[in-house]
Amino acid sequence: MTKDKYLNRWLWKWHIIAGLVTMPIMILLTITGVIYLFKENYEKKAFADMQIVAPENTRVSYAEQLKQASKGVSKEITRVTIPQRRTEATEFTSGKRRHKILTYVNPYTAQITGRVIHSDTLMLKIRKLHGELLSGKIGTYVVELVASWFFVLILTGIYVWWPSGKFSLGTFFRIRTQKGKTIFYRDLHSIVSFWLSLFLLIILWGAMPWTDVFGSSYKWVQKQTNSGYPNGWSPKKLQSSQLSGMPKTLDYFVDQAEGLNLKGKVSITLPTSTRGVFTISNRAFYLSDQKQFHFDQYSGKNIKSYDWSNVGFMMDIRQVLMRLHQGEYGLLNWYIVLSVGCLFLFSTIGGLLSYLYRKPAGKWGLPKVPDHFKIDKVVIAIIILMGGIFPLFGGSLLLIWLWDLRNRILQN
Repeated sequence: MTKDKYLNRWLWKWHIIAGLVTMPIMILLTITGVIYLFKENYEKKAFADMQIVAPENTRVSYAEQLKQASKGVSKEITRVTIPQRRTEATEFTSGKRRHKILTYVNPYTAQITGRVIHSDTLMLKIRKLHGELLSGKIGTYVVELVASWFFVLILTGIYVWWPSGKFSLGTFFRIRTQKGKTIFYRDLHSIVSFWLSLFLLIILWGAMPWTDVFGSSYKWVQKQTNSGYPNGWSPKKLQSSQLSGMPKTLDYFVDQAEGLNLKGKVSITLPTSTRGVFTISNRAFYLSDQKQFHFDQYSGKNIKSYDWSNVGFMMDIRQVLMRLHQGEYGLLNWYIVLSVGCLFLFSTIGGLLSYLYRKPAGKWGLPKVPDHFKIDKVVIAIIILMGGIFPLFGGSLLLIWLWDLRNRILQN
């Protein structure tokens, strides 16, 4: 590939500028992301006294366990997670999202073994630091802006580093150690980053559905194309058929859940009103194994049921990428995300050191681009496209252009 030398310089210039600006936050996001990978391991040990019980011959009814779990919580319990093993406590959930409280009950004695207030957990604080820099909405916008620019950093980095003209296969592997510190750190940064680039792009895409602006746009398109969850997937709009009589007990629906032979963690969502429904669902390793069943709370009849084939392709892609981002597809996925995070830190440090060794003292050391250079229309089209896909990136580009235009007007 023969490259335009001025375009190469221009892209290199912006690669350096964007890298220097986003580097502190990207390092923070990488470190917190790596720590969050250990969430399951950490919480298994931290909450072991609550979650693990000594098995006995007989269990107390789930209705009695629910009654005991409801004591001492201000918000109504909405979900029960059925123990998968005889040594597990029953988990009862009250509240939503970050404000949820998990109450663990010994299924053999109905005694509360402990409570986890989600907002007080260490891993939620790590996640909030990772996703919003502990700064609420402003922090989420900053993280999204940095993530959007990072796509640009990866793509421009590949172009700038890619050899021009003839090159050997060793170019993609060889880190030169005898050419001085500048070359050594440049090779360390560029070659390691090149091999990480595909993984980084996948991991970044997995994070974007959580963002505010891009995530909202994605959900809007998903809604317009009817490619998310089917209308009846959520129990909110479903109703039981009658208003009189006694509803079926929680134990009845636990028996129903066990008869369904669902894979993974099985939960029962309780009705929130006299017309509400019981919902049995599971969270399985493979999305294709996930199912949803809604039952009339009085007759016990199945009102509606869904499996993952009923879910639209945009939600399917979203869930796959989000799970890949968190290393949830087995040990291989987990180790890949961990390795990419650690290697990215080494690569970033290598890039910074290469820049510091190369730049002249007291100057920024940015590649010079002649005033007569004009950006190719194809490049402009790609930039506009990326600005449309990532609105915060597009907005930041507009601000940069306006600032540059202001400076040119003042100079004239």
